[in-house]
Amino acid sequence: MSEPHLHASHPDIAKRLKRAEGHLRKVIEMMESGRACLDIAQQLQAVESAIISAKRALIQDHLDHCLEHAVGSLSKEQRGPIDDFKAITKYL
Repeated sequence: MSEPHLHASHPDIAKRLKRAEGHLRKVIEMMESGRACLDIAQQLQAVESAIISAKRALIQDHLDHCLEHAVGSLSKEQRGPIDDFKAITKYL
């Protein structure tokens, strides 16, 4: 069995996902009780935003820690493509 792969950001990401879970439960309740589609759509937007935020945080954390660990110390010239890659992923 492999060792746990935990980062300092994981508890915050888990909080974001729990928030999304709460929003999703609310959406289901709203649908079952016949709430207006506009209200449901707004709540679904909150779910989507929370999940996207958690995904971005996880990807950035992975790049900041796992990628850095994998490439090790490089000269400034060698780091250029890696730094560019990390910068462009913020637009995902």
